[in-house]
Amino acid sequence: MLKLEDHAGHVAPQGAAPIAPQNPDARRLPAPERHVSVTPIDMRQTRFASAMRGFDKTEVTAFLEEAAADYEQALRENDRLRQQIAVLEASLTQYRELEGGLKTTLVSAQRVADDMRQNANQEAARLVKEAEGRVELMMQKAQARVEEAGREIDTLKLKRREVQTSIEACVSTLQSSLDFVREQDQRERDHRMLAHRPAVA
Repeated sequence: MLKLEDHAGHVAPQGAAPIAPQNPDARRLPAPERHVSVTPIDMRQTRFASAMRGFDKTEVTAFLEEAAADYEQALRENDRLRQQIAVLEASLTQYRELEGGLKTTLVSAQRVADDMRQNANQEAARLVKEAEGRVELMMQKAQARVEEAGREIDTLKLKRREVQTSIEACVSTLQSSLDFVREQDQRERDHRMLAHRPAVA
């Protein structure tokens, strides 16, 4: 940092405001407003009025040149930082869009997984219901066959009793016929024996 010294030998401290010229007729620069931006070119091209007890013109010019260079470098750095911020903001926007896309993809994948799980559960329930229906139908058919077999067995038992009764009736009839024939044969033998017996005196 350059030390500013006027013609009377007063030295302004570093970082302090420059000492104003004692000549009231000297032209002063207007105080910059906050909305007015000073460029490095303005700093280099600014010319100060001479005064009897003013600052050393060479030192002031060197100071303004150094300040302009620093200010120009600061502006370049500011532009660089602005560009870097723009790049970072673009990257951030891209990442946010990517994050939004990933979230949408995850939500869609979750929805598809839920739909697949629901469809699988429904399909499993349908298959179980169909299997239960087939088992119930098979049990009904088997029960019907058992009942039909029971009826057939009852019918066969009834037929067996009928046949047995019929056979017993036939045997009884034959036995009666055989007894009758035997009785008739015995009567004939008895009659013949009486016919050949000698007469009693």
